[in-house]
Amino acid sequence: MRVAILGGSFNPVHIGHLALADAVISTLEYDRVIFVPAFISPFKPDADAENPQDRLDMLVSSIAGDPRLTVDDCELRRKGVSYTISTVADIIRRYCPDGKPGLVIGDDLARDFTQWYKSDEILEKADIIIARRIYRERMDAPVFLFPHAALDNEIMDISSSNMRERIAQDKNWRYLTPAGARTIIEDRRLYKPLSGGLEELEAMKKNASTRSFAPTVAPFSQIVYMENEVRRLVSPSRFLHSRNTALLCYDLCVRYGLDPLKGYLAGVVHDICKSFPKEELFRLARKDGEEMTKMERKKPSLLHARAGAALLKERYSIQDEAVLEAVHCHTTGKENMGPLAKIVFMADKIEVSRPEVKPSLRELCVRPRIGLDELFAVVLEETVTFLMAKEQDISEGTFRLLDSMIRKSKR
Repeated sequence: MRVAILGGSFNPVHIGHLALADAVISTLEYDRVIFVPAFISPFKPDADAENPQDRLDMLVSSIAGDPRLTVDDCELRRKGVSYTISTVADIIRRYCPDGKPGLVIGDDLARDFTQWYKSDEILEKADIIIARRIYRERMDAPVFLFPHAALDNEIMDISSSNMRERIAQDKNWRYLTPAGARTIIEDRRLYKPLSGGLEELEAMKKNASTRSFAPTVAPFSQIVYMENEVRRLVSPSRFLHSRNTALLCYDLCVRYGLDPLKGYLAGVVHDICKSFPKEELFRLARKDGEEMTKMERKKPSLLHARAGAALLKERYSIQDEAVLEAVHCHTTGKENMGPLAKIVFMADKIEVSRPEVKPSLRELCVRPRIGLDELFAVVLEETVTFLMAKEQDISEGTFRLLDSMIRKSKR
């Protein structure tokens, strides 16, 4: 898979950012663009560090349902000034792209690229893509004396600083930012002083968090609706994990001939009950009629998979058996899992934000063409080995599944 990196402050994200990502994919034939919000940009050292979570939330809410786009929070997790060379190296290590990743920079910043920190190393590791920001005609742009691809993108007369001014003055801004980001800006009163104080803000947040209603049952709209529901119900870090799982499910479904949108849906909802209290987990899990295991009673958080499948049926009217099975058994697995369930199980364990995943394991998902069962057996065995090394409990069902898969692979 060919990936391109698009970094920035995204304070806030606006339609120009998404249009630029779309141009990179459609014009230069990249498969996915990775948005990387900076904690502190070396180009804007005095800005943005105060609201990283808002900027991250606006980004992830703006790309719901589009598997060509993703968000990586590596620079926010590192904190401090974000240097491009560190991000490029990190993306290569975790995403295992085909060839060099693309690195999108504006022609305004490209003028000083050779003076960036370790610019020579950046050129070795990434293909530079120069997008138009201030030079409307190619003949007007300076000559860049380093290897690069020139992106003939449309220049949109919009910037994040202009957006902040528009929002502060309530001047014609709502359709210059994606709908998801617009909702967050309005709910959290970003970039504009509160008129009713903190009590008003807390009341608005509480009202937003209690909304629940069934989605319109059309495949794409259902995915977008459920992605936003997951974002509402889980922590920001868990949501990023869920979306990264959805993307890997999408890619593996394409590889193994399954419906990729169904894979994306199963991946994005698999942890929907992760933050539920144990009493609700027990209530929902009992709906499947299965006995509680000793391990589930000892560690109720394991029930979030069974509870998630029940919640999807009860609250959201999702009836697809493959999706429900995938959610139901993604934590411990079970014998005779269907192909989608195997894919969700694997993606949950090795998606790009998971720490301590062997690079060789991720390589297997993007490089050699091995069978689904063979790949599943490898991931399952690595998962059990990892849990044993951490001295964590492992269910009897997982051991039975591992033994079954190993015996199948030796036939």
